[in-house]
Amino acid sequence: MEHIPRLSEVLYVGLCRKIGTPTEVSFRRDVMDIEEMVGKPKDMLLRLLSIPYSYSGSFREGFRLDSSDLDVMLWDQNHKMISKVSQAKIYNASKHTIILVEDSDTPPGFVRLQLLTETRDCFIRQTRVSFNDKFYLSNLIWRKEMLQMSNEYFKNAKSHGPCITKSCAGTEIDEVYCLASIHWPKSALKWIERSLNYTWPPEFVIKEILNNGYHCVPIGSRPTCDDLCVDQELEWRLSFSRAEKRLVNTMNHTQFLCYGLLKIFLKEVINDCIEKPLLCSYHIKTTMFWIIQFGTIQWYPTNLLNSFWKCLKYLIHSVNRGVLSNFFNSQNNMFANKVIGEERIFLLEQLNRYYKMGVSCLLLSPTLRAIVEPALVNPSFESPFADGHVKSVPDIDLYYTKMLSVLSYYRLGNQSQCLQSLADLKILLHDSDRCVSVCLRDISWQILGICQQVVGDLHGALQSYQESLKQEPFHKNQKAAEARIRYIKNQLHRNIP
Repeated sequence: MEHIPRLSEVLYVGLCRKIGTPTEVSFRRDVMDIEEMVGKPKDMLLRLLSIPYSYSGSFREGFRLDSSDLDVMLWDQNHKMISKVSQAKIYNASKHTIILVEDSDTPPGFVRLQLLTETRDCFIRQTRVSFNDKFYLSNLIWRKEMLQMSNEYFKNAKSHGPCITKSCAGTEIDEVYCLASIHWPKSALKWIERSLNYTWPPEFVIKEILNNGYHCVPIGSRPTCDDLCVDQELEWRLSFSRAEKRLVNTMNHTQFLCYGLLKIFLKEVINDCIEKPLLCSYHIKTTMFWIIQFGTIQWYPTNLLNSFWKCLKYLIHSVNRGVLSNFFNSQNNMFANKVIGEERIFLLEQLNRYYKMGVSCLLLSPTLRAIVEPALVNPSFESPFADGHVKSVPDIDLYYTKMLSVLSYYRLGNQSQCLQSLADLKILLHDSDRCVSVCLRDISWQILGICQQVVGDLHGALQSYQESLKQEPFHKNQKAAEARIRYIKNQLHRNIP
């Protein structure tokens, strides 16, 4: 397969411009960390419930592509899921709803949730059903109750898989009310051993993932017929969303760009004009995880094309076998009952055709064509890297450092140093012609606003968010800024005596 280091470099630079440099991607992730730390979601229902939540989706991972999505997972800390009955003694049955995760008679990747204790929680009582003289949680009733609750505040809420899709401040968001556990499921224990043997992810990341635990979301296994049987109503899907987010953050930038390259190729080439595509971005993410763990690729910019071919080849091999194992639970074949029959054969032929085309298959994507075509037409073409992101990295690093100083001093309770760092941050932005490049000013003003909001300066935050809207929208964060402006105005209105 073709591997041209110069073309790989061109592609790397072009993707840095399209997807982001290492500093920009890290910056975006920290912005989301701040938003979670502030703990004031846009959704009124989440604020009323006052329960933990976490962002997920490609937007949370650091992408800002047109197709990037933002999902919200929320859960009640009083519900305690355990994987062994002996773990029940850790919790206070009078305060907590104790739920046993059963996976002995369920499809791989799915479990049943048995209630071990009587509960005073009205929602749990409404969603439980009797089965074999025991009480289990029904994913069907759970989703219906959540949809009804959401519709009290959002008339446009609708059910979408395990999620409730609603429009918040002009942005469509998928929310899933799930159950969380810190007791790693038995079906995923082999992942720990495998990861330690392959040395990816690093051991300290494995420990973080285990400490953060996993979730169960209210959806059953893909039905093989139109009728939903009782077993499927009682099934809950295992979700390792937080673990996956941590793994994506562990990727080096070449790996992250290869992930982005595959996502673009999937959307603009493989799934183009296909009404019901067989492959989704989660399959791409899973492919990346397996390839990185195998350790057979040297991940650096001049090897980006070779990395792409190997990932594509692995995907072709998986479609050929009709098997793509979940990264955390290898017994769970994510292609089962989906990538099958004539449609699988058609997809396999399609992927093989692209693979045989070599570099020219990238030209089928409008985004990738704009990046690689100049280098293919002109052998002496060099990417103008020096005029772009290399120049902007010091700009953003200086601002980034000041932002982290504000938040660090705030969390330490050092008010004077926090306010001084905030003042320095303002000076940098007001001298933006010299300190902050044009392509970073929209996100920089928004970060300043978030910092001001964190320390309680709502008027300053409002001005910063409004200033963000006046800048060139390089980061496509206008809707986020508008939502924050509405939230601040509501807060200020409430404070008026």
